[in-house]
Parts: sequence; structure tokens; C-alpha cells
Amino acid sequence: MRSNRRVAALTVAGATAAALLLAGCSGSSDSAAGDATSPASQATSGAGMSSDAAVSEGSEADITFAQLMIPHHEQAVQMADMALSQATTPEVQQLAQQIKDAQDPEIQQMRSWLQSWGAPEQMDGMDGMDHGSMDMGGQSAGGMMSDEDMTALMDAQGADFDQMWLEMMIEHHEGAIQMAETVKSQSQNPEVTTVADAIIAAQQEEISTMDQLLAQ
Repeated sequence: MRSNRRVAALTVAGATAAALLLAGCSGSSDSAAGDATSPASQATSGAGMSSDAAVSEGSEADITFAQLMIPHHEQAVQMADMALSQATTPEVQQLAQQIKDAQDPEIQQMRSWLQSWGAPEQMDGMDGMDHGSMDMGGQSAGGMMSDEDMTALMDAQGADFDQMWLEMMIEHHEGAIQMAETVKSQSQNPEVTTVADAIIAAQQEEISTMDQLLAQ
């Protein structure tokens, strides 16, 4: 069983941040798991999260951020789906639903960006790669779970599932925050940096909620 923060894995993620470590997850929650006025909800309306919103141009940093964040969000949605069917507490289920509701539209937004920039959705060499080893020339999707991690989560039951899910999602969110901070330091695109700000705010709030749930 992993520790509450998988410290070793996060240390590695931190060491690669200077090389444009990009990834993320975003959602929103209040003390129980959030409401419609949370940072992610505000970002969806304020940052132009409609699928037809286009960004005129994207730098290499912007493109890499979107290419790595899409599978990162997809994995978070997969984990959320697991919690909706396997979690034993309503608080975890509510949080999982919020994560799913927030990240599905962000996936579509980033796909729209890549299309408008004329960039592929996947980086070369990403197809078939184990999620836990998504490192492309030093640009890494922090907090991603490995295939073995996901299998272990799927096999967990009862309170063990809830604890494992919360620990994994905290790590997932911490990686997302780190990657959003990195793209903010690299990007000149105001729409990308606005979404990165929303990811940071929403996921810090969700980490606080998950810490409280683990402490109960």
C-alpha cells in the first residue's frame, strides 16, 4: 500500500519541474466536496470552456501542456468513475462526481486548443505508454498512476478503496498543480494561463477536502 503522499514519487516529479514538467487535474469542492460557485465552476464560465473556443496560437509549452493534461484528466475521470461505483462514503462519491464534471469539459477545451493550433492530440511516442512513465524528453505528467496502481485501486474494496482512492487522487492533484505552475511560467497565452490558475485553485481546495476526509 502506498504512503499518504508517495513522497518518493513526488520528489522525482519535483526534480523534473525545471524541464517543463506539465500535467494536471482539476475539479472543485467545498468542505464536503464543493458547489456550483467553486473555482472550477468559475473557470468553466470565466475562462471560455466551450468546445468552440479557439486560441489563436500556441507555443511549444502550451501544446505540451495540453497534450499531457488530456490523458492526465482522462485518468482522473477513470478514477472518479471507479469511486462512483466502489466508494463506501457519500463524501468520496460526491467529490468523484465533481472531479468528473469539471474535467470532462476541460478535456474538450484542450482538444479544441490543439485543433486550433494544428497540433496532434498525442505527442510522438505516447501511444501505448504506461501512464506512470509518461516522460517525454524531460516533460513529464506528474502524479500519474501506473497501470499497476490502477489495477490495485480497481481491486480494492470497502474502506481500503476509499483510503487508496483519496491518497492516489491527492498525488494526482499535486502533480497537476505543479504542471499548471510550470506552464504559467512558460506560456504567453492568457487563455492557457487562466485555465492553469483555475486548476491550481480548484485542486488545492480539493486536496484540503481530501486531507480532511483521510483524517476522519
